[in-house]
Order: sequence, then structure tokens, then C-alpha cells
Amino acid sequence: MPQTITLGVKQLIEAAKQEIQELPPAEVEAMRQRPDVVIVDIRDIRELQRDGKIPGSVHCPRGMLEFWIDPDSPYFKPVFGEDKTFIFHCAADWRSALATQQAQRMGLKPVAHLQGGFNAWKAAGLAVEMPETKPAKS
Repeated sequence: MPQTITLGVKQLIEAAKQEIQELPPAEVEAMRQRPDVVIVDIRDIRELQRDGKIPGSVHCPRGMLEFWIDPDSPYFKPVFGEDKTFIFHCAADWRSALATQQAQRMGLKPVAHLQGGFNAWKAAGLAVEMPETKPAKS
């Protein structure tokens, strides 16, 4: 008997967006260099290597988010224990909507999410930092 999914990803994302704060790229850019703001990139490492990242952002793979946020986890990252505003993003804003909702439910605050994700950031012509390339071995 085939599976019957009763709650789809689009419904989950829409529900998350009702609970979280969404910030447009221009507003995130205005906040980016403030010392009390951390931009958290939850994309896969291969996406960062291929497409670059928002300068100064912190990478946290989506699969590790809850573990890095929880101070009782052996994987806790001190950046998530700081008294700062955390702005999450992914490529298009689906994963980060869910990640922001989850972080908020865990008690991390204040949190927000980059509306439109990294794609909207790039489309707005905002700064992108590309990874350093290693010289090819001869």
C-alpha cells in the first residue's frame, strides 16, 4: 500500500512563515555588519563551495542545527549561546523557514529568516564571498 502524505512540505513552510519573522535582503544587508547579528547559512557545504556565501555568515548545516543550538548537546557551538539576533537563510527560503521555526521553538531568540534566501540576496546584487580555490596539482 502506497504512503499517503497528509501534510506536505509546502504546507509546513507556509505554517512556519506564519510563526517567524521574514526580513527582505536589503534589511539583512543593513544589519549584516552589526556586532549583535549573526547570519546563519544552513545550506549544504557543496552549495557554499559552488555559489559562495554572504560575507561574514556562519555555516551550520541544516542537519546539525538543533545539535549546535542546544547547550546540552555534545555538538553545541558557542556562537549559538551568544546574546545576538540570528538570521537564517538557505538558497530559496524553504529550508531556512523551517530552520528558523525550529530554532525559535527551541528558545533561540531573537531569530529571523532571509526572505527569498541566498537567491534573492544575489538577485538584489548584494555582496557574495566566493571560497578560495586551491591551485591544481601538477
